[in-house]
Amino acid sequence: MYEVQYLDLVLTEKSVSLFEKNQYILNVDSGSNKTKIKNWIELFFNVKVIGVNSYRPPQKKEKRGNIKQIMKHRMHYKRMIITLKPGYSIPLFPSKKFI
Repeated sequence: MYEVQYLDLVLTEKSVSLFEKNQYILNVDSGSNKTKIKNWIELFFNVKVIGVNSYRPPQKKEKRGNIKQIMKHRMHYKRMIITLKPGYSIPLFPSKKFI
């Protein structure tokens, strides 16, 4: 029903500190919008989402050759900060062990 190209949970120092506020940071495809991500999260994880904030990470610079050519390339993903209702959480690691 809802197509999400790829979805990665970001585990950095900042994102781990946001877990206390019931917020999760995800990398999603740049073509995804907030409502599509919100509906997908609610269906897949069976949680209630209060808010979704998004931003694009800054462009990366590459140096090529001896002439110091600097080329920029656009990031092909967005970062979404998902805020859940109190009492809900997203499991970070699967609880089942795979044999």
